Amino acid sequence: TPDGQPDISGIFTFRTLTPLERPAALADRDTLSAEEAAAFEASERVRLNRDLFDPITGAPSAGYQPRDEGGVLSYNEFWYERGIELTSDKRTSLVVDPPNGRIPYTDEYREARAINRLNMRNGFGDHYTDRTLGDRCLMGSNSGPPMRPGSYNNNVHIFQTPGYVALLNEHIHNVRIIPIGKPHGNIRQWVGDSRGRWEGETLVVETKNYARETNFAGSSRDSYLVERFTRIDPDTVMYEFTFEDPNTIPFRRTDGVLYEYACHEGNYGLTGILGGARRKNTQKVTSLP
Repeated sequence: TPDGQPDISGIFTFRTLTPLERPAALADRDTLSAEEAAAFEASERVRLNRDLFDPITGAPSAGYQPRDEGGVLSYNEFWYERGIELTSDKRTSLVVDPPNGRIPYTDEYREARAINRLNMRNGFGDHYTDRTLGDRCLMGSNSGPPMRPGSYNNNVHIFQTPGYVALLNEHIHNVRIIPIGKPHGNIRQWVGDSRGRWEGETLVVETKNYARETNFAGSSRDSYLVERFTRIDPDTVMYEFTFEDPNTIPFRRTDGVLYEYACHEGNYGLTGILGGARRKNTQKVTSLP
């Protein structure tokens, strides 16, 4: 770069079929052979596209309830960008420590997550704060920090200027501006307070002082994150983060561009969620004897 730092700028995609946590069926395998990886990738592509309709019968391939019988599919397949292959080293999970490739959630978090999922399935919508930050189009589910693959919008644009690095995520168009070589402030922010430094060819970013819970693994406002960005070839930036456990995700350069993530324009999706909940409440009242 003009100020003599390693160049990690560009637009990169971090989509991959490698799951964050290792599937139970592969509990003792951290990597797969080329043949095993090809079979896993083929199986995952079928599983992830199970909501596609058969062109002849019109029914979903995995037995989903047909739309004319009340079945609802929230997204057109056009928008999905899940990736089609594992990471280049054929890992079975992005989590590399603990060795079992699983995040060691606390019992308290597991219980809270189960309750939250039950509430969501039951149409929990008494107030907009009942919905996630993603539902409210405030923060991208895969934008982080830390960043990790999701169903779509797995792209990031890395900018560099003297004294700063900025990360523009495609999902919810989050932008994180990272001062280089400056101390942390004491103001809590939704995405935390990030500060960077160079260690040789690697940009190290430390983030703390979160204003509220982040959207990663049930973490709290007191979470501490260390990210590492290293250019390993003209088309690849290796991204590693430590968030209680270190994880590795390769960023691959893409020739595409970042499009506006409009989410649901005017936030009408949230209006519909809350309106539907009010309608449901009315039906409950009128049905009482």
